[in-house]
Amino acid sequence: MSTIRCLAAVAALLSSLPAHADIFKCVDPVSGKITYTNTKIGEKGCTLLSRDQNVSSVPGPSAKKPAASASPAEFPKVDASTQRSRDGDRRKILETELATEERALESAKKELAEQEGARSGAEKNFAKVQERLKPFQDQVELHERNIEAIRAEIAKLR
Repeated sequence: MSTIRCLAAVAALLSSLPAHADIFKCVDPVSGKITYTNTKIGEKGCTLLSRDQNVSSVPGPSAKKPAASASPAEFPKVDASTQRSRDGDRRKILETELATEERALESAKKELAEQEGARSGAEKNFAKVQERLKPFQDQVELHERNIEAIRAEIAKLR
């Protein structure tokens, strides 16, 4: 058992060894898009940033999430009253969906209870009963998950 752990540790160490590479910053002359790569793209627009610098494939502990980019200037803006109206509409739709799912859950529970109460003469073992009840139980679970998801969405609203 300790041999397996040792091999796993060695494999983990080898997979995170640093690599040596040339790093190029290439700027597309038409769109201005910046690309960082280890191979030079075309003759123009690429500059060598570093040569034979250690580059690890595993991000360090100081790796930060990229900051959220601001919306472009031409991106359409919505005023606060319009957004409140849209949020209100969304809340109404979600509440309607929640009420519909709750009714469907009650109906599914009722059908499951009816099926649990009805026994056929051919179902002498418990496995046959469980097999027959499984679709009804699945419907109840589906509606319960849907209700939980809708409630989570409503909780996210402002």
